[in-house]
Amino acid sequence: MILEVRDLHTHFHLRRGVIKAVDGVSFSLRKGEVLGLVGESGCGKSLTALSIMRLLPRNGARTVQGEVKLHGQDLLTRTPAEMREIRGKRISMILQDPQTSLNPVFTIGNQLREALLRRLRAPKSALTSEAVDALRHVEIAAPESRINQYPHQMSGGMKQRVVGAIAISGHPEVLIADEPTTALDVTIQLQYLKLLKRLQAENDMAILFITHDFGVVARMCDRVAVMYAGRIVECGPVAQILSAPSHPYTQALIASVPKMTGPIGRLATIEGQPPSLMNLPQGCRFAARCPVAEDRCRAAYPASVTVGPDHTADCWKLA
Repeated sequence: MILEVRDLHTHFHLRRGVIKAVDGVSFSLRKGEVLGLVGESGCGKSLTALSIMRLLPRNGARTVQGEVKLHGQDLLTRTPAEMREIRGKRISMILQDPQTSLNPVFTIGNQLREALLRRLRAPKSALTSEAVDALRHVEIAAPESRINQYPHQMSGGMKQRVVGAIAISGHPEVLIADEPTTALDVTIQLQYLKLLKRLQAENDMAILFITHDFGVVARMCDRVAVMYAGRIVECGPVAQILSAPSHPYTQALIASVPKMTGPIGRLATIEGQPPSLMNLPQGCRFAARCPVAEDRCRAAYPASVTVGPDHTADCWKLA
């Protein structure tokens, strides 16, 4: 395993209480593998990624428990100076919105050179040449002229490619992509997914791909972890989970995906709302919305059950 996350807890400590945004997340990532992390908005996907990267907001969220091991080295015990050497070189991240992650007052070239400077102690001319090559590598046309442009002069798809170029400029072993296709239209989304797959194959990267789109999961990922209310409730190979989901929440998510064949009918929905992360139930967190919940589901959180090769789910019905 190249990356192992074990019992990760990241909480927001507020005056009115503690928000347990990430509450016991565990998963592993193999070399050259793409692991999808899916779930409803607010379930803790992005905060899990920021916890791994040690990029939590100051005076806000704190990782209070757990391990994040990159090749056996626990990132949570590294000093800030050590993490600055690890980020970008060994593990990197494509942030969710390129419109906000790119600085509007600096050119694309300035921002790319800054990232490259972490890896290459070279003159500005050499860094500029590397930056042009990086843009060409992510299939941006006329990179020699684009490098002098500002973010507002580029389309959403091009800005997404730029942040991808910045993220992979250090040739990281692990890339975290946080919903990188959310702001793109369908045609550009497909192009970007193909680009990511090509870059992964060329660099033999492991990718943690955060999304809420099972269509993207089916195209991109080898395995998928389904997250709900701060916990991973099911994890396994994509083909197995899409064809035979075990957890009621996973079943409900897949059932809500529009079908392109068969009779036209109403879209399936998941009734109710996720529980408050400040007042989590002691039992299964999906119990209040689950059509097959029993008394034991509300009494205690279920243990993880192996339901197939490399496939686990947290559900009393499987015990």
